[in-house]
Amino acid sequence: MLCFLRIENFALIDRLELELQTGLMVLTGETGAGKSIILDALDLALGGKATARMVRAKNTQGDSQGERAFIEATFLLTPGVKEWLQAQEIDLLEDETVVCSRELSLNRTGLRSRSRVNGVILTQGLMVALREQLLEITAQGQTVELLIPERQRILLDSYGGAQLQQQRQKVATAHQIYFKAKHLLENRRTSEQERLQRLDLLQYQLRELNEANLSDPEELEQLQQEGDRLSHVVELQQLSYQTHRILYQNDDPETPAVADLLGDAESLLQEMVGYDPQLGGILEMVRNALTEVVEAGHQISAYGSDLEADPEQLTQIAERIRTLKQICRKYGATLGEAIAHRDKLQGELDALTATDQSIEALERDCAVKYQELEVQCQELTQLRQKAAQKLEKQLVKELKPLAMAKVIFECRLSPTPPTAVGSDQVIFYFSPNPGEAAQPLAEIASGGEMSRFLLALKSCFTQQQSTPKTLVFDEIDAGVSGKVAQAIAAKLHQLSQHHQVLCVTHQPLIAAMADGHFRVTKQVQSKGKKVKGEAGDRTIVSVESLQHPHTRRDELAQLTGGHAAEEAISFAESLLTQAQSLKETLKSS
Repeated sequence: MLCFLRIENFALIDRLELELQTGLMVLTGETGAGKSIILDALDLALGGKATARMVRAKNTQGDSQGERAFIEATFLLTPGVKEWLQAQEIDLLEDETVVCSRELSLNRTGLRSRSRVNGVILTQGLMVALREQLLEITAQGQTVELLIPERQRILLDSYGGAQLQQQRQKVATAHQIYFKAKHLLENRRTSEQERLQRLDLLQYQLRELNEANLSDPEELEQLQQEGDRLSHVVELQQLSYQTHRILYQNDDPETPAVADLLGDAESLLQEMVGYDPQLGGILEMVRNALTEVVEAGHQISAYGSDLEADPEQLTQIAERIRTLKQICRKYGATLGEAIAHRDKLQGELDALTATDQSIEALERDCAVKYQELEVQCQELTQLRQKAAQKLEKQLVKELKPLAMAKVIFECRLSPTPPTAVGSDQVIFYFSPNPGEAAQPLAEIASGGEMSRFLLALKSCFTQQQSTPKTLVFDEIDAGVSGKVAQAIAAKLHQLSQHHQVLCVTHQPLIAAMADGHFRVTKQVQSKGKKVKGEAGDRTIVSVESLQHPHTRRDELAQLTGGHAAEEAISFAESLLTQAQSLKETLKSS
């Protein structure tokens, strides 16, 4: 039950606080007074859609930057909501209430929105989940939705309860499995030629890559180095001979070899060490250098002797280099990339061949999945038929007190191809007049009949709910008057015995039945002397709780005659008396 509503800086509301009680609460006021704004704020507090226009602008010329709107709705805690809060690890309040709030802030970067429950920030999805346990808003536009067959199916499924909902989930799962099998089959059929073409291309490319016998990513660089060596054998032989002469053996007495010079240095240092042992370290270094030079001379001599020109090997290397470079031009910037591409192609080829199924096998699998979907749809149809029969009886029962004593209502199911929501089209058939055949609701119902139909439907649904919640009706009485309005008032009162009902109405017959009555007004406040850059007048919406009998009587008189004339006041008093009598009658029945 909604027990408190606080609204700040929202649309035309500066600040507003409402304390509500159990039973039937009504909001009345002139058309355009702002009654729907209050319902919009309540909707927003529990996860409704937010827009920048909801934030009340500053009292300046069109400037709303930096403004903030805030709505707070406090509900009494129910066992189901308590369990939900504990599951979300949200602390419970000591006064056994749950506080849902929404803050909208508008600045230069745009609109920001935050939803909280007991002070904890929640996501939009969680707010919607909580809303389902606390609040249900029925607006005028929902009568239009009732005319849509898909919406009628959704309502029937919801009325069918948990077992039907579970079966519909099974249908959705079976449809998803079938759809995947069908999609695989269709792809297999339509892409067979492409698949074969791809296989040919993969096999050709892999054949070329495999024939290249790629293994070492460094092979090309190594071959280029070997090719350079073989191409310059003569030069290398000459240079190695010259190097050997310089290091180890030189026939020219005027240009001794490095080894000879180091040998002379060794002799001199050995003589010097006899006089100064401190030079022993230098002598050791020269001896080591001489050893290294002699070894280098032997090795360069052996290298030069082993060098041989090999034109055949050089040709083979050049051919291999050309092959590898061609591979790199086609399959990768480097040999390593070409090898990686080869492995990727091999994996794709394996996938196309290893997982390949025949079209016949896929067709058999698809047929099995379709049969399973049909079985699940048939079970769903049976549950819908049971729910439809129950809804027909209960809805007719609810409609009869609403001045529809001879009403006919049928919920007809017609077969359709299986889908994710079953294999049924659901259409509501309706006949409000005796002797007239039932026709689709969309083709026959008037505005007043649709209002009563929607109210009766809501009554059917709320009777299945074990936990009370707040039911909001926005002008459910649209298009009705007289006895029909009285019947709607009685039905709203009956609903309010199990649920809190908040109703926006223009009907004095309905307002007279209220347990709590609020008058909504829209006023223009004058700022007085205007300041440059600011607007002089300000429109605000305010709400007054009509607790005194006279104020409530006067409001009913306004609804009746448009002014507080003596006749209207007398009629308003009779309405209150009649409403009290009707309440007592309904209570005793």
